[in-house]
Amino acid sequence: MTKVVILAGGRGSRLSEETDLRPKPMIRIGDEPILWHIMKMYAAHNFTDFVICLGYLGYVVKEYFANYLLHRSDVTVDLSSGRLEFHNQHSDNWKVTLVNTGDVTDTGGRLLRIRQHLEPNEPFFMTYGDGVSDVNIADLMAFHRRHGRKATVTAVRPPGRFGSLAIRDEIVEAFVEKPEGDGQYINGGFFVLHPSVLDYVDGDHTVWEREPIERLARDGDLVAYRHDGFWHCMDTLRDKFRLTAMWEEGAAAWKTWP
Repeated sequence: MTKVVILAGGRGSRLSEETDLRPKPMIRIGDEPILWHIMKMYAAHNFTDFVICLGYLGYVVKEYFANYLLHRSDVTVDLSSGRLEFHNQHSDNWKVTLVNTGDVTDTGGRLLRIRQHLEPNEPFFMTYGDGVSDVNIADLMAFHRRHGRKATVTAVRPPGRFGSLAIRDEIVEAFVEKPEGDGQYINGGFFVLHPSVLDYVDGDHTVWEREPIERLARDGDLVAYRHDGFWHCMDTLRDKFRLTAMWEEGAAAWKTWP
């Protein structure tokens, strides 16, 4: 089964108001952490075998999944035996492997630490625990297989972070709250990778986005899947508030599941 690897070990220093108590991927959008939203995106395309790379406050993620079924079911507790019996379960058909990859390990090092959980010759998905999108996950995998290279990155064009003004003779003629960015594509995460790319990682302090990706590009083994639809990462409280508002208003473009 195709693995979905999610980097969930970062602290998120620009969200310190939230991340003093939880890792960044556990910041909630609505009633669930953004990590759950990302997993639902993959599950909507029937990719449900997850490997979560833990680091900072990783026990928070473990406790969330350890209690996942408990919080979504009615329960009978037999106090004499300590047994739990679940009723009316409303859970997800996911397999979730939680791996401690170190508190200060860099992104490439985290991938290297979960190598034993990958199928040797089977491409796997990899993304970050702080970005949501309506990217077609199944089409992304098909694109990767068609091109036959070691790595595929989803290329996105982010929106501008501030509203823009069209000014003429000191009169504002137009205001655009969310203008397009500068038109350049950036790394949006949502990779598909062959396990052999981990040969490009030297150890814990290797940053995936530097030497490994640069070498893959030089070798002609990195292709870009262009996605011009919705994409948004959660770097700041402003991002969190915007994503939360979209979710609560029923306008979450990344919600591709029923």
